[in-house]
Amino acid sequence: MRERWAAVGARRKRATAFAGPSTPLYSPPMDATPLIRAAPDPAPIEAFLDAPHLAMAERLPSLMVELDALPEAPDDAAARRQAREILMLLGRAGWYAAIEARDFRSCCLIREALGAASPLADAVFALQALGSMPLILGGDPGHLDQWVRPAIRGEAMAAFAMTEPDAGSDVAALATTAVRDGDRYVLDGRKTFISNAGIADFYAVFATLDRDRGTRGITCFVVPADTPGLDFVGAQVMSAPHPLGELALTDCRVPAASLVGGEGEGFKIGMATLDRLRPTVGAAACGMAARALEEALAHAGTRHQFGQPLADFQIIQEKLGRMYTDLVASRLLVYQAAWRKDRGAHRITLEAAVAKAFSTEAAQTVVDQAVQIVGGRGVLADHPVDRLYRSVRALRVYEGTTEIQRMIIARRLVEARKRPETE
Repeated sequence: MRERWAAVGARRKRATAFAGPSTPLYSPPMDATPLIRAAPDPAPIEAFLDAPHLAMAERLPSLMVELDALPEAPDDAAARRQAREILMLLGRAGWYAAIEARDFRSCCLIREALGAASPLADAVFALQALGSMPLILGGDPGHLDQWVRPAIRGEAMAAFAMTEPDAGSDVAALATTAVRDGDRYVLDGRKTFISNAGIADFYAVFATLDRDRGTRGITCFVVPADTPGLDFVGAQVMSAPHPLGELALTDCRVPAASLVGGEGEGFKIGMATLDRLRPTVGAAACGMAARALEEALAHAGTRHQFGQPLADFQIIQEKLGRMYTDLVASRLLVYQAAWRKDRGAHRITLEAAVAKAFSTEAAQTVVDQAVQIVGGRGVLADHPVDRLYRSVRALRVYEGTTEIQRMIIARRLVEARKRPETE
């Protein structure tokens, strides 16, 4: 492992500086615990990385060491406090810079490292991107100055408020309304499964101006958390620590300047946000799978049964070989999608859907197999693979379920087949 990173260090001498943190987040002492082996390895994905990404890859293990030392939050209240601490920690070190720069390969590298070290830290980073990206794509300079830049510094926590009790995958069913009233808009509705609900400083809220227009009526607003009429209804507690909850908007009045993009452009902005960030969900899945594989390898190499290490049994070797293959395939799909967007592709809807669907499903399987290899210890709440098992499941649901991703893939294929006949 250290030889691998030595090779990366040699390449770094030829690299330009990344426009993110100029110094490592954490410099472990010489006698520190060895670096987590699940740190993103540039080798399989080097074709999709540039010199600054290779430079970043060298710094990520130190980030992982610090975050891996954080104890898992014992309850929802503790998770909310810890999320705010992580927000500031990552912000002070400059790791959110990749979000504002729209450097999606860097975002993938960061989320892969965070997914391996701390699923909660990954969620914090993901929500800074998800809540800020609509403003980056459709906001005006005022939005950037007031909300995005503080979010990038870790001084303001972001949230993305689209999902409703009756509008998840079917965004057109969104029922929260926005009514123009002079120089203000009045928002009314209810949001559910909102990450960072109750602790965010601002929300990118999606509401409809005209339900009869379907997705063409959806509009995006930036709503400060202290706006009268915006209320935190309560927490929705997950099996893994993650701040989640419900919001109510009741006669919530926001100035016209809160409009992100134009009226009726919310659906376009929301989908453009998800297109760009779905590959990063896959990257987090890769990080969790890589950590699970490392834990399984470590256990299989040291645990003896029937007079030999578990790693010597062919059935365990078959599992490990399949886990590694799925991980490598996932990483190639994820970084290829991010590379295409960074290279200027107008849309990566198909690539993003493929990357998210495959990598999250594969990660679920890899983590499950890791639990099987580790055995009884793997279902103890304080073991890393149990934490991963509870955390990885949500990746197959949020930002579009696997089923929705496969529908997107199929529709793109059908459209491509029909296109020559209509041209």
